[in-house]
Amino acid sequence: MALAEVPGSFEPRGWFVRGARLLSPAAIPPPALVLLGVVSVQVGAGLAKQLFVVLPPTAVVLLRLATSALVLGFLSRRALRTLARDHTWGDLAVAAAFGLTLAVMNTAIYQSFARIPLGVAVTIEFLGPLVVAIAASRRLLDLVWAALAFAGVLLLARGDGNVDLVGVAFALLAGAAWAGYILLSAATGRRFAGSSGLAVASVLAAVVMLPLGTASGGTALLDPWLLLLGLGVGLMSSVIPYTLELEALRRMPARVFGILMSLEPAVAALVGLVVLGEILAAQEWAAIGCVMIACVGATRGRPEPPEAVQP
Repeated sequence: MALAEVPGSFEPRGWFVRGARLLSPAAIPPPALVLLGVVSVQVGAGLAKQLFVVLPPTAVVLLRLATSALVLGFLSRRALRTLARDHTWGDLAVAAAFGLTLAVMNTAIYQSFARIPLGVAVTIEFLGPLVVAIAASRRLLDLVWAALAFAGVLLLARGDGNVDLVGVAFALLAGAAWAGYILLSAATGRRFAGSSGLAVASVLAAVVMLPLGTASGGTALLDPWLLLLGLGVGLMSSVIPYTLELEALRRMPARVFGILMSLEPAVAALVGLVVLGEILAAQEWAAIGCVMIACVGATRGRPEPPEAVQP
């Protein structure tokens, strides 16, 4: 992807529970961190879609973001106490923009999940970061990858004649937000140590979704069982993958990160099949393959940008 490589000069924080040290993300190779994050976020998406039977998507988004805000806020509580002292207004503005992007991205993709299959929605969403990479490129070959991705989207659009255009539109909006997420997550990782920047962004995103989520969810949000399931969605979809991806971006080139993330549409389709029973046609699998190949082609062989100067 066309991103500045994230400097690797941060000291990663381990995770501690009752004085016993758990496996820190710093001890896991960056490619494994990305793959674990991809699987986690898609399993969380499958769990979230099952909740749509009893809760509207905006309420599930609120549960997801609130879980992220509470957990990451607790883990970063020391850094948050001195937030204003240790960071400039520019740093806080980047984290705020990151939070708004998280709110839009989560809301849009959940609205899409409610209307079209998981694998189809994620494949369309993936056009966002792909466009970012190709738009910043001066290689003629990238026009071929752009055409291949466009062909994949056409295959999805033709489908079996029952395409929900509103679901597709929400997936495209989520893709635009995902492009912003990639840029802003890297910028946040450069400006904040540990998960403190992500904690700030998650708190803001949860606050933004609070009116919409409570209005749509109503008293169902007080159900202990639904709250527990919402906690699972938040952990699988936000806390675990976002933390792993931020740590990976600090220690690996953005180009390699983009190539590994190209597996996301296929993982989403497999989770949709196994968890939700969403059977895709051969044409839809071919479309997913086209987008994945386009993403890999657009990222591999690209020269790495110079390392960003630390603020």
